[in-house]
Amino acid sequence: MKAVLFGASKGMGRALARLMAARGDRLFLIGRTPEDLERSARDLEIRGAPTPVMTAFCDLLKPESFAPALDQAERELQGFDTVVVTAGMFAAQEEMETDPELAARVLAADFTGTVLFCEEARRRLLPTGGGTLCVFSSVAGERGRKPVILYGAAKAGLSKYLEGLDHKFRARGLRTVCVKPGFVKTGMTAGLKPPPMAGEPEAVARRVLRAIDRGRPEVYAPAAWRGVMCIIRNLPRFVMRKIEF
Repeated sequence: MKAVLFGASKGMGRALARLMAARGDRLFLIGRTPEDLERSARDLEIRGAPTPVMTAFCDLLKPESFAPALDQAERELQGFDTVVVTAGMFAAQEEMETDPELAARVLAADFTGTVLFCEEARRRLLPTGGGTLCVFSSVAGERGRKPVILYGAAKAGLSKYLEGLDHKFRARGLRTVCVKPGFVKTGMTAGLKPPPMAGEPEAVARRVLRAIDRGRPEVYAPAAWRGVMCIIRNLPRFVMRKIEF
């Protein structure tokens, strides 16, 4: 596998990149912090990734950075067959309700920026036979819920976009994998109280890598969240108004 990883210097992205490095996949890292990218690249080389692991600047809030980053990845890898997007932003609902600028950044990063980046990736993958586009959405997008109204709205739109890609381009070889993590213990969720079924990054990464290899269009991680969200999706609206989940 020759993979471009967007957001692999932290959390679930880092755990997934380490698994891919250990099995010898060729990797190219993109992200917004050069120092973090360099540290991650050297770490992945030590863990088995073919050397050198190269990097490029890319920021979900700067769409003009998307094409140059992917162009550089194409040159360094001599083409790629997989793009994994774990980058994103999170902020508490209460913070975004009182800070419109923060809300705008989260919405732009988690929906508009991610979709536009995926479009750049899609345009490169399809002419070479398709490949795999794996993108991290969230269970927060499964139902409108009080604690994640804005974040959930962005992720709901992203999940529907990825579903549409799968419907339109699977026959042309593009395997779209929409990852829907529940609560995972990463830096993004630091300071939040974890629920009983909170996942660990390494376990989530193993599940996601299996989905990438098999081309599964949708994967919940940890797996228990599929059942949980099935229940939540079917609760009557008057119940949703009363609960804080």
